[in-house]
Amino acid sequence: MIATPIYSPGSVAPASSRSVENTIEQQIQSRLDAGEKPNSLIREKSPYLLQHAFNPVAWYPWGEEAFALAEREDKPIFLSIGYSTCHWCHVMAHESFESKEAADLLNRHFVSIKVDREERPDVDQMYMTATQAMTGGGGWPMSVFLLPDGSPFYAGTYFPPESAHNRPGFTQVLTAINNAWIDKRDDIERAALQMVAALEKAAGCSSELVNTDVIRQCYALLETSFDAKEGGFGTPPKFPRPVVLGFLFEYFLATGESTAKHMALFTLDKMAAGGMHDQLGGGFHRYSVDNRWFVPHFEKMLYDQTQLAGSYLDAYQITQNDSYAQTAEQILAYLLRDLRDPGGGFYAAEDADSENPYAPGEHGEGAFYLWTRQEIIRELGAEAATIFNHSYGIRERGNVEQDPAAEFTGRNILYRRYDLDQSSAALGLDRGLIKRSIESSRAQLLQTRELRKRPHLDDKIIAGWNGQAIGALARGGMVLQKPGFLEAAVHTASFARQHLYDAGSQTLYRRYRDGEAGLPGQLHDYTGMVAGLLQLYQVSHDPQWLKWSIELTHKQMELFWNDEGGYFFDSVNDPTLKVRMRSEYDGAEPAGNSVAALNLLLLGQLRNNSRWLEQARRLIESFSSALNRYPPALPLMLAAWARLNSKPALVVITGTRHDGGTRALLDAVQKNLDPARLVLLADGGENQAYLAEKLPFLHSIRALDDKATAYVCTDSACTLPVTDPGSLRRHLAGDTTR
Repeated sequence: MIATPIYSPGSVAPASSRSVENTIEQQIQSRLDAGEKPNSLIREKSPYLLQHAFNPVAWYPWGEEAFALAEREDKPIFLSIGYSTCHWCHVMAHESFESKEAADLLNRHFVSIKVDREERPDVDQMYMTATQAMTGGGGWPMSVFLLPDGSPFYAGTYFPPESAHNRPGFTQVLTAINNAWIDKRDDIERAALQMVAALEKAAGCSSELVNTDVIRQCYALLETSFDAKEGGFGTPPKFPRPVVLGFLFEYFLATGESTAKHMALFTLDKMAAGGMHDQLGGGFHRYSVDNRWFVPHFEKMLYDQTQLAGSYLDAYQITQNDSYAQTAEQILAYLLRDLRDPGGGFYAAEDADSENPYAPGEHGEGAFYLWTRQEIIRELGAEAATIFNHSYGIRERGNVEQDPAAEFTGRNILYRRYDLDQSSAALGLDRGLIKRSIESSRAQLLQTRELRKRPHLDDKIIAGWNGQAIGALARGGMVLQKPGFLEAAVHTASFARQHLYDAGSQTLYRRYRDGEAGLPGQLHDYTGMVAGLLQLYQVSHDPQWLKWSIELTHKQMELFWNDEGGYFFDSVNDPTLKVRMRSEYDGAEPAGNSVAALNLLLLGQLRNNSRWLEQARRLIESFSSALNRYPPALPLMLAAWARLNSKPALVVITGTRHDGGTRALLDAVQKNLDPARLVLLADGGENQAYLAEKLPFLHSIRALDDKATAYVCTDSACTLPVTDPGSLRRHLAGDTTR
């Protein structure tokens, strides 16, 4: 049985302990009551846009109104893109967008548009590509200058109010752009035309073949960039990239290459021990600014949590090491405790900035998570504090040595400096005593921390990210044998169908907030939701989730499929966007086409649909140039390529869903990791009848001696039936080296 974390779901998923108030709306009403005049963003639902509703800048949301105004007044557009939990977005807002001088320049010479990148990833994607092409880098806040038709001609990210550190000041940039608009319009329009042409070319596809050794090349390049001392890949800042870890696990399973397994496990170990991991409340911060996962950028994103939970579940299935299960369980418990809407959906993120508990009224990076040594001693008592402070690297003057902005002076980031054996040896205390003391101390400090003023919560609910949460919770319930997680997954799926789905048009909304759904779903929303539903189906074996995933996939084809190119556009067709893009990078969020390829493969196998299998092949081959050029850019798509060219096992188990023998066989299947393996339940009822419509061999599957029975099948040919969970587990363990 897995060790129980501080918050552990039982048979019923826990409700969120966080009472979510519409604090943004309350603040807005207070300012309206005080007579302040808002700009056009006051009518929006995005927390990010509402944060800017009282700026002196005459902001407009993205839409026809702003473009028509720019055309009518012959003004360039200033486009600012960010999100509500973005630290540097807050900085630029306070320094420039609340500045009367900057606002006067913007209002006189520009039409200003503010975009929440999490609501409009299509807008963000196009202009991020342009920004990277113009500057060689990107990030948020993103600052782009456009012609009135939306064509970009100049871009940057954060601009300080005055020139500093080799960055031009924002007012100087505005003045220079205005002068160029008057004196060098031809040059600006020529540059914009060239940039749009470059974006259209970047959105195209390739016609070459995928190299036969592309998977081995990907592994070799990852091995070259691996940090053997601290884990991870490349140089700081270090981002968690679960798609890479998943690729390495699958490479190990396919080849037996132990170094691939080591790189993934070592990285997960280092991340779990580091300050990037919330050592008290579970979950992970966005990234580490250093090479050892110690000093994080403290925001917490839903999409990071769901993917990392999957990575730690992978590690547990491969090693059977309870520490990985515990980390995964704590991530999922964090979601249920702090990011869950009472209706069942999950919020987008928590901010990096928060009020300093030691200096109320002051705000800073990560303040909610930092501790002084004195407070820890006061809360725990001298004996327990000695153990905790040693184990977690707590120092009297703070433990952050490289602190150029003096953000952490006198305070400590919690990280696991010493493990139980090291602390036992150093302190001369029994290992079990130390373990119990640390668990008690963590619970006490978490309780104390809950009394602090929490970071800002972005409480919008994004369809695709909630799809990821559905999948992570369903899989967590299965692997960890925690039914509460599965119940939470079902609850979220039901919430999504009720609030993020229009049954009449069979379309997804991207965002739900404050009782209102809105914005067309993007490719990520469809692929993320379908992937989550398919995972939920393979755990619950309730055909309603498979049927809905098929319905959504048909609509996805209708809305996004580019038959000429053989791939999906990332965005819905929008006349205000110059170019429909497609991502060629599995980054913090996997590329929509990578997830789509895996979904099509799974659905093609489940429904015996050769057309979807062929579309998966066409899709992957349309990315051949990107795959051949630098395969680590698309590790999830490479996983789909490997599965397309293999014959994954399909395990069919007969028996009723809640029968003990059936559950024992289902649990045995999940003991070992095999991401390509399908698990079907022949329950003799609705589920089996629905599956058998397309997989006729299921009609002949029978229980042996009236016992729950498992069949391992490949290409519709099945092995002799097995009724013993141990025998099934041993058979499948041998099968993982396929």
